[in-house]
Amino acid sequence: MSGDDSAPTGAPVTVDAFLDGRVEAVQPAVGHHRSGLEAVLLAASLDARISGTVVDLGAGVGVAGFCTAARCRRAKIVLIERNADALACAKAALARPANADFAERVRIVAADITAPEAERSRAGMGRDLAEHVLLNPPFYRQGDGTGSPDAARADAHRLDAGGLDSWLRAAASVLKIRGDVTIVFRAGGLDELLAAVGRRFGALDLLPVQPRADVAASRILARAVKGSRAGLRILPPLVLHGEAGSDYTPAVEALLRQGKSLAAISPGWHRPRQRPS
Repeated sequence: MSGDDSAPTGAPVTVDAFLDGRVEAVQPAVGHHRSGLEAVLLAASLDARISGTVVDLGAGVGVAGFCTAARCRRAKIVLIERNADALACAKAALARPANADFAERVRIVAADITAPEAERSRAGMGRDLAEHVLLNPPFYRQGDGTGSPDAARADAHRLDAGGLDSWLRAAASVLKIRGDVTIVFRAGGLDELLAAVGRRFGALDLLPVQPRADVAASRILARAVKGSRAGLRILPPLVLHGEAGSDYTPAVEALLRQGKSLAAISPGWHRPRQRPS
């Protein structure tokens, strides 16, 4: 479902349904990154039975965090975002009746992950805050020639001077020991992802995401554990579409619409020795 509306700032927005209507998101109609598949994949990466706190870091309008709240009924969600328009959209979405079932378990924090730790802490982004972090960082570096000419959209797509490392540093700071971070990133940036994750995390699982079985991966879903020394695993790929057409495979449809766990269609995703928290 998608409907036209306006944000508290007066800018045009759409209201978009996820998980077959269990979640409604308010998104800027133009000029900003619009959430979709990647946000739902991040939410599906968590077992529905988890408890504790999940931080959606750089949450945008909150789609990954909202879908997590709808799926994981024992979890509390913290959305951390710096963009004022995105924050306004997230707050507007929480007030929608469709989201009433989980709204009281979601907290919104206005904070810049690149700010000094003391400043982040005062904003509500303190240390040892969460058992799980979801991370959908910008995919491209400043000055690489890619991205939108629109300033707000480019800001959502391009890493700042600290690169991916600043995002993983922030994730490590809010995670409790043995907590995990799940990241979605472009497949072509795997070298940067490995370098940033390896400085602070272990037990890294990589799940390539391929548009089709005979097409190279376009995205990588990665999960790593703070304080672990376990090694790297590369899992069988998640294939989104069949041989022809644009329809998702039945397994991926179940993930996107029914809220199934990623582990249900990619059994290697959670290491057997680790249990839901």
